[in-house]
Amino acid sequence: MSTYNLIRQAILNKQCVTCSYNGYLRKMTPHVIGRKNGKEQALFYQYGGDSSSGLSSDPAKNWRCIPVAKIENLQINSDPFQTANNHSKTQTCVDSIDVEILY
Repeated sequence: MSTYNLIRQAILNKQCVTCSYNGYLRKMTPHVIGRKNGKEQALFYQYGGDSSSGLSSDPAKNWRCIPVAKIENLQINSDPFQTANNHSKTQTCVDSIDVEILY
């Protein structure tokens, strides 16, 4: 299954994923997937692992907008669904939404 379709499946099933992006192992929950300026992109809430900026102690600051083509070694994991309390804030990561988390 393609990376895009795995992310899509995780969103539909409210599952978390583990992957590499920019050389960092990340644990994230995908919330939205689609296209921005014609390129596949997804909005994730990162709850574990590392990133160039590190994880904030404020969960509302751990959102990541990531081009799907740059994600490596994506796997759905068995962690419980994760999000931040600002999950309903309007996102700008994806212009043309394919699927998104339903609350």
